[in-house]
Amino acid sequence: MSDLSEIVDSLENRISKLLHRHDKLKQTNQSLEAERNVLKSKQEQYAQDIEAWRDKCNSLQLANSMLGSDQYKRETKLKINALVREIDQCIAQLSE
Repeated sequence: MSDLSEIVDSLENRISKLLHRHDKLKQTNQSLEAERNVLKSKQEQYAQDIEAWRDKCNSLQLANSMLGSDQYKRETKLKINALVREIDQCIAQLSE
């Protein structure tokens, strides 16, 4: 009978340890999920920031090309030609 009692005590001890370990793993999982959510929101914010900076960069390049800087002469000519074509189309539509 004492063997049975020792087996039961041993099983209770193991179950207690397993439950404790399960609770610790649950807490760790929750903290990792919270950290993942924070990192995910930061990543989304950084992606938005990158897109905003790209837009600003494109705007500055366009402004430089419109100002006729030496670096962007080709782009300036192309933009001017596009604007002239657009103006010609507007004039043609107005004269109809």
